[in-house]
Parts: sequence; structure tokens; C-alpha cells
Amino acid sequence: MTRVFSLIPFIVIALSGTPAQAALNIFATVPEWAALAQEIGADKVKVFAATQALQDPHHVEAKPSLITRLRNADLVVATGAELEVGWLPLALRESGNGKVQPGQPGYFEAAGFVHMLEVPTRLNRADGDVHAAGNPHIQTDPRNILKVGEALAKRMGEVDAANAATYSASFHAFAERWRTALTRWEAAAAPLRGQPVVSQHKAWPYLYDWLGLKEMATLEPKPGVEPSVAHLGELLTRLSNQPPKAVIRTAYNSPRPAEWYSQQAHVPLVVLPFTVGGSDGAKDLFGLFEDTVARLKAAVK
Repeated sequence: MTRVFSLIPFIVIALSGTPAQAALNIFATVPEWAALAQEIGADKVKVFAATQALQDPHHVEAKPSLITRLRNADLVVATGAELEVGWLPLALRESGNGKVQPGQPGYFEAAGFVHMLEVPTRLNRADGDVHAAGNPHIQTDPRNILKVGEALAKRMGEVDAANAATYSASFHAFAERWRTALTRWEAAAAPLRGQPVVSQHKAWPYLYDWLGLKEMATLEPKPGVEPSVAHLGELLTRLSNQPPKAVIRTAYNSPRPAEWYSQQAHVPLVVLPFTVGGSDGAKDLFGLFEDTVARLKAAVK
């Protein structure tokens, strides 16, 4: 008996010296996927967002700091549909991290799990910043958040099998809360259906598809091309007989075109958060859509 008890201190020392399981290191290209990964992973993950809400996601540099983050990542969560084409391929290549390269389990593209809108019938740079796979701003429809979340939870479980059950349970708890919120948002936004609006950038087809808003025109003559005063004046004249209820821009867009149009057309300007962190109210995914619906309702009466 004495010999058995004498082993206990050594067992305790050995167990206390066992390192805790490292968190799953997730590199998200944009805030919405960082927030979603955090909802699913909770304390089992460490999430880094490469961009923030007031930054144009089309124009990002492959900075050394991002390459270093990729070098240590276990999972990359990107939008895809060429949103990150200007920087992510270079950063991934320079990282030397084989497990997060395209085609590997450690690389995940959200656009592959939703129905894409505005898929072009032709590809020509003269048409502006057009994406071959369709409009990449899928996060503005909350129904897409569920689709991406389900796929992401499964992928996180594949990369980190030890916590697969936890990720699955966390997603299903999130999905239950999300569906409840979705019903509330749709009821609140019902008066918006069919209302005409003008957008500064082609940022909102998924939001408009969800809420039934009608996009009359965009201020940009082509996606990604800053509008001239002459173009804005022509647009003002063209829509004078059927004016929109509001002009809408993202939090990261230059304010000048939308402000000019709003003043000249005498319609409200609505600045929507676009992603998590884009406004004081959009502190998480739930706040993003609460604030979006509230801002639209306040302007489009």
C-alpha cells in the first residue's frame, strides 16, 4: 500500500506538466467570417481577421504581417469568388504553409456553399471590377450565414477532429438563435419589400434579394469606378420621374458621391455597416443585421 501511494506525487507532477491542447488557429480574410468562426469555435479557437470593416475588401496588400499570420494558421477562411484575388494567393504562397493552400483541408472558401448572384455572361476588364464567379458580397444575406456556418463547422471538425463534436454543437446552438432572429428581422423589414433604392457600389444584391428591395441604379458607372459629377447628373435626370426612396453606401465607401446624390435628389442617405464592426451597433453578426434593418427602416418609409 505504501508503495502505491508513493507513486501519486509523481503522477500528479507528470499530469501537471502535460501541455494544454493548442487552440485552432484561424485566419479569416474578412470580419464576418472571423465572427462566424468565433461563434462556432468559442474557446477552442484563436481567430484573426486580416481586414476590418472600414477597409475596402477589394484592395488589400499582402503585407509581411499577414504572411506571418498565415505561416502559423491551421485554417484559412476566405470569401472566395475572387474577392481576395489581389492579395491572398501571393500571401499564401509566401507563407510556405502547405496545410492552408487551396485544395487542402486547411483552406475554406465561403462562396462555394451559397447560390451566387450576378454571375457575368462575359468577362471584360472594360466592364469594371467584375467577378467571374458572381458578386462576392454574400454576407449581406443572413440566410447565407447559416449555409456557410454549417459548412465551416464541418470543416473545423475535419481540421481539428478532437473538437469536432464541440464545433457541431456550437453551430447548432448558434443556428437556433439565428433562425429566431431571422424571423424577427424579416417581420420588421416587411415594409421595405418593393421599395426602390440607389446603391453607390454593387455591394448589396444579396441583401436586396433577401429583403425584396429594388435597385434602380448604382452611382458607380462600372463596379469599382468612381463616378464623375457628369455621370451623377445624368443619373439624377434619368431617375427624376421615378426617384428612389434612399441612396445606400457601405461604411467603407467614399462619402462624396452618395452625399451629392442625396442632396440633389432630396432622398435619405443610408450608410450600412456591411460587415461586423461597420457601425457602433454591428459589434457581432446579430448586431450587423439588427442595425442594417433598423437603418433601412428609418430611411425608407
